[in-house]
Amino acid sequence: MARSTSQPPAEQPERAPDGTAPHTADRPPDDAMDDDRVRGDGVRGDRVREDGVRDDGVRGDGVRGDDVGDDGVPDDGVRGDTGRLAHGLKRRHVTMISIGGVIGAGLFVGSSAAIATAGPAVLVSFVLAAALVVLVMRMLGEMATARPDTGSFSTYADQALGHWAGFAVGWLYWWFYVLVIPIEATAAARILAGWCGGPAWLWALGVTLALTGSNLLSVANYGEFEYWFALVKVVAICAFVALGMLAVLGLLPGDGTAGVSHLTSDGGFAPNGWTAVVAALLTAMFSFQGSEVVTIAAAESATPEEGVRKAVNAVVWRLGLFYLGSTFVVVCLVPWDAAGLEVGSYQFTLERMHVPAAGAIMDTVVLVAVASCLNSALYTASRMAYSLALRNDAPASWRRVTAHGVPRRAILSSTAVGFLAVAGNYFLPQKLFGYLMASSGAIALMMYLTIAVTQLAMRRRTDAAGETPQVRMWLHPWLTLATIAFIAAVLLIMAVTPGHRLELWLSLTLSAVLVLAGLYVQRRRRVSDRHEHPEGERAPGPHAPGPGPDGARGDHPATSPTGSAR
Repeated sequence: MARSTSQPPAEQPERAPDGTAPHTADRPPDDAMDDDRVRGDGVRGDRVREDGVRDDGVRGDGVRGDDVGDDGVPDDGVRGDTGRLAHGLKRRHVTMISIGGVIGAGLFVGSSAAIATAGPAVLVSFVLAAALVVLVMRMLGEMATARPDTGSFSTYADQALGHWAGFAVGWLYWWFYVLVIPIEATAAARILAGWCGGPAWLWALGVTLALTGSNLLSVANYGEFEYWFALVKVVAICAFVALGMLAVLGLLPGDGTAGVSHLTSDGGFAPNGWTAVVAALLTAMFSFQGSEVVTIAAAESATPEEGVRKAVNAVVWRLGLFYLGSTFVVVCLVPWDAAGLEVGSYQFTLERMHVPAAGAIMDTVVLVAVASCLNSALYTASRMAYSLALRNDAPASWRRVTAHGVPRRAILSSTAVGFLAVAGNYFLPQKLFGYLMASSGAIALMMYLTIAVTQLAMRRRTDAAGETPQVRMWLHPWLTLATIAFIAAVLLIMAVTPGHRLELWLSLTLSAVLVLAGLYVQRRRRVSDRHEHPEGERAPGPHAPGPGPDGARGDHPATSPTGSAR
């Protein structure tokens, strides 16, 4: 927790971290800092001069102090008091974001591909994928409750593994969500064009512009839209599961199917063998992407630790109800190889249950689901861009925020790249656009792997510092190590599976390029520090070494994107 920033008498100088020389002018007093030398306003205490500006020129509000003119306006045009994101998300927003984050459009329409691959044994695939997500969310929750940050796992990787890791995974994550924009916009446009007519590209543009405008106004707008989007998705799934269970029990009037015979009667529980279960696992894995968004959004709420803790603790039953419950209903009520299942497992099951207007109902639900995913993609990409900029890993203009605490430049830049991808979907050769989309195919797994490795390193620091986060990983370090081994096995499976091999190699190529870029940036900064400080003391800055929670010196960002104490 942040401490008071009251000033003690000046005659009590603080000694340098190495104990060699006292510092008075550029060091705040002990009671202005937490034990890890982070002031209550999120600025590293050992980087602040008496005039309130850090030695690296970055003020506590996230605006570079050396860029601020006499009129209080920085040279880059950002007012000095608007360098932080707003805490505009309410508790109900964070709750529904955490629920809606695990419900993507893939659940409503994409699960049919996994069912067609593995048959009823797809339930095993979903159990394995859900178990992975639960464990990864537990690890991420431990770090996020200890140090809430809009950069989430990218910032934690920066702190625990080195600047190159935070740089690479941050840009990978940004790229992933930028590519989600054209996928979801195109899906929404297809439905709207079917209802109202007109060119699909125009609908895609209109939906993206509308949600971009909403995100530009305030974070509360994003939260409010996502609240209602998530509510519709939750109601739809709960209604589907309730109707389905009535049908399974033979209690639904006019139902055309009942019982659980389809679990084993159409070639057995695993009609395509257990290798197909592994193949379906890959499809199921990517359906769960989005659970981690709550750790980013919670940093813009008044009580981030509480929001993350509740989301992590509830992820088990949410995945169980939304994915396992609904998929169980489908494989019980319809043959896994039924003609027409490709239109969408939910819609096809509702039609077999003789639910009136099943197609129109599911089109509405899917439209809401893709709008929700698009809304979250715009938000998440912009916040990761903002976090990267705050660590000097992206254009400085991306860290500018409006008077309402919105990173406008980060939103507009991310949306602009998304617009180009939307245009590419309509005007680029389909094969080329397919390569573009495939480059993000394994990013989710790489993100999970980074979270697991980071948690191993961060736990050592928090334990050494005597910190007890509100969320703790179970059976540490054994479950973390098991998770790492499982992810490595899935990546190996992708390498030998023809349908996923291209995705893996393109994602690995992109990752390798970003890792090399991160290593170059890290080395360049260290060389610059040595030139500026020939005595051997590195220059203080966003990545200058400072005492970590375990007392060791390492690369730690000087500020949290939300200004929260770390």
